Amino acid sequence: MNLTNIIIILILLFAVYVVASYNGFIVLRNRIKEALSGIDVQLKRRTDLIPNLVSTVKGYAKQEKDVFLNVTKARSALMSAKSVSEKAKANNMITSALKSIFAVAEAYPELKSSTNFQDLQRQLEDTEDKIAYSRQFYNSNVLDYNNKIAVFPGNVIAGVFGFRENEFFQTEGEEEKKNVKVDFS
Repeated sequence: MNLTNIIIILILLFAVYVVASYNGFIVLRNRIKEALSGIDVQLKRRTDLIPNLVSTVKGYAKQEKDVFLNVTKARSALMSAKSVSEKAKANNMITSALKSIFAVAEAYPELKSSTNFQDLQRQLEDTEDKIAYSRQFYNSNVLDYNNKIAVFPGNVIAGVFGFRENEFFQTEGEEEKKNVKVDFS
């Protein structure tokens, strides 16, 4: 082999590496989009359950207007959130609002024993578990993507093609990190 053939082979190997790296970034970016979509599906499911929960609780606790207003505001914020940080902030508002509703329910034993309320409670508990899983799946994909952007030689390829780090889906503060308690048995 002469020097020209060696140079051509090295250039081809480099080109293959660049294409493979670029495609790897695209795959990871698409996984992040899919994972965020999974979070959106679960957050939408939760926002769909909230009106039923509110109407069930309202039937027993008509005087708790502030709680219902806060739940409605939080639900609207979540439905209008666009960015990951807006969704995370709205998710935290919903979590806090749900805690308030369940605190109100504690004061009404007949509400806690209602079949409709118990069914909604189970559905919300299931949804909260799915949200936690979806958030973890999203954050794992973001970690892989951000790591690939940060390490050499991926950082060079990422810089050339304009790939930027993604933000994690995070809760704020210690209170928001606690699970919503939905078990009243």
